Amino acid sequence: MVDVLSTTGKKSGSVELDETYFGIEPNVAVMSQVVTAQLAARRAGTQSTKTRSEARGGGAKPWAQKGTGRARAGSSRSPIWRGGGVALGPKPRKYTQKTPKKMVRLALRSALSDRAAEGKVLVVDGWSWDAPKTKDAKGALAALGTEGRVLVVLTDGDGVAARSFRNLPEVQVINSRELNAYDVLVNDYVVFTQENLPTSVPAAENAEEAK
Repeated sequence: MVDVLSTTGKKSGSVELDETYFGIEPNVAVMSQVVTAQLAARRAGTQSTKTRSEARGGGAKPWAQKGTGRARAGSSRSPIWRGGGVALGPKPRKYTQKTPKKMVRLALRSALSDRAAEGKVLVVDGWSWDAPKTKDAKGALAALGTEGRVLVVLTDGDGVAARSFRNLPEVQVINSRELNAYDVLVNDYVVFTQENLPTSVPAAENAEEAK
């Protein structure tokens, strides 16, 4: 059970965190594997070097095979020559790793459970601002008692809040549909609204219970 806070830091209620998302034993190995795969997928993989056959020039043999007293040389674009090709250099490639969906979900639940165990999962009743103001966003985070990096989870309808938070360097804004283990782990606090708080119970059932 955690308190539901207003943007002024006052308690406006309480909510039970879903044990499926916030109460499991974090699986460190799975989190590590998923985060590694996620960071690998971000790599462009466009690095490229030229081999001796791709380097311009070097068609003629520099000197005769015998009789000069020098070491044999067949091309001035050999990797041992200045201006020559690169031996075993990097070429464009994909760094993506296949990760099962179950593993991705387990990593997210493990990351959220880790933050919840530290008391760093906060829930607000909503971001009820009429116009985007960075000052209001900064004041709200101060009232909530956050320190360090903060991940603010929003929905499509929180456009004003998104524009309010985006200029704060220590704040990362993310859509609830894109929530992932890496972004949870790289931030100190995770702030949800009651609307986008993860739950294993379908929204329709929640509506029935509310009645």
